[in-house]
Amino acid sequence: MQKPKRILILGPESTGKSTLAEDLASHFGEPWVPEFAREYLEKINRPYRYEDLLEIGKGQVKAEDELAETAEKFLFVDTDLRVIHIWSEHRFGNTDPWVMDQIEKRKYDLILLTDTDLPWTPDPQREYPELEMRQYFFDKYLQLAQESGFPFLVVSGDRRKRLKTATDTMEKLFLY
Repeated sequence: MQKPKRILILGPESTGKSTLAEDLASHFGEPWVPEFAREYLEKINRPYRYEDLLEIGKGQVKAEDELAETAEKFLFVDTDLRVIHIWSEHRFGNTDPWVMDQIEKRKYDLILLTDTDLPWTPDPQREYPELEMRQYFFDKYLQLAQESGFPFLVVSGDRRKRLKTATDTMEKLFLY
């Protein structure tokens, strides 16, 4: 049985990752993996700590692997361990070795990097509305995408344009 193509949607806070993942899943009739951190942080009801990031990472991996079993052609992944790595380094100056090991082992067929050109949407779990911080994090994710060895594409514009860019790219890469 052929594995589904894993499409990672990566980017800073409030750049449309979840929206794009959901739109792609709907377009292709395939599952998408929500960001596990959101669910986890709502449950703990306190500021997160260094050790929470490992638990979030493990939950994200578990959800991704479980949903991969239900996918036929594609699995859309709303963030991965690269996000845990960036936040862990930014906030605590360190990343758990398990996270780094998993980043090396886990493979994606395409990374869609969401640009910072969408307006900031306030949310209690978001921390950095300033454009310079959003750009700082975008640059970090861009570097990780470049270093990954996986094909990647920066998606910009409004919701419709992002979906069209992503679907056109996927059709060229995987369907024709």
